[in-house]
Amino acid sequence: MQVFVTGAAGFIGSNLVDRLLAESHTVTAYDNLSTGQPRFLEQAHQHSTFQFINGDLLDLPRLTEALAGHDFVFHLAANADVRFGTEHPRKDLEQNTIATFHVLEAMRANGVRRIGFSSTGSIYGEPDVFPTPENAPFPVQTSLYGASKLAGEGLIQAYCTGFGFQGYIFRFVSILGERYTHGHVFDFYRKLSADPTRITVLGNGKQRKSYLYVQDCVDAILTVIERAQDPINMYNLGTNQYCAVDDSLGWICEYLGVTPERQYSGGERGWIGDSPFIFLDTSKVRALGWQPKLSIREGVIKTLEYLQANQWVLAQRAGQTL
Repeated sequence: MQVFVTGAAGFIGSNLVDRLLAESHTVTAYDNLSTGQPRFLEQAHQHSTFQFINGDLLDLPRLTEALAGHDFVFHLAANADVRFGTEHPRKDLEQNTIATFHVLEAMRANGVRRIGFSSTGSIYGEPDVFPTPENAPFPVQTSLYGASKLAGEGLIQAYCTGFGFQGYIFRFVSILGERYTHGHVFDFYRKLSADPTRITVLGNGKQRKSYLYVQDCVDAILTVIERAQDPINMYNLGTNQYCAVDDSLGWICEYLGVTPERQYSGGERGWIGDSPFIFLDTSKVRALGWQPKLSIREGVIKTLEYLQANQWVLAQRAGQTL
């Protein structure tokens, strides 16, 4: 396939690019490098079937020109800064919803009809059913990030119905692993590296979350693309387990060999829009023959190993003002 990947220099995008190239696909990476890292694509540049385009999804003419000649789009570019959504609400609208509209319009102009979309488990808000299935009752939105992603899902579904597109919508839990650059493991590791004697935890530490190792995530994406053939395909991606924030912090402290005093900011949420319990039903994707290889704890350890071996990631993020 001739594959076009938005957000290709990001955490999940770059891992997906490497896998696509390893499977002999031709890949065009499209990224404005606002948060993506060129170093994540060093391995990709060794392939003659790879090209990189520095471009912004809000630049529709450039995007339309770049997308010509492709068979499939993986749309992973997004503002993933969930925690601070209420401080810059327009960013979610522009970088998640309008950017998705531009991708769809560029596809339509070029006759490209297949798209894989990185959505989120956050679109379920605070559900009443656990584990939460893809057909859960339509939720009340609790974060601007989730709302903008749900709007993107709606646009894709409408283009599938109106223009004959085929859509693959992936509702992720939080992803862990190599090239991870933000999230709770990153924050805890950074804080404990600076001061191993104390740690501040947003919320009460009892928030329960599910996580998935990035290579397991890529496996699931490619399994769905290969085996699910409906016009609109929606799949939860995650493990069949969850952990409390305190549990994850305990694994991190054990790995680092530290015993910090824990201080909590209080309340059952770490920030506005933070769901205190995220646990997705993944029986649908498992029915296709996929299952994760690593547990949540193993994914946390893999992430710590990567961060220890790549201190430049912490320095780079510090320069962007965490």
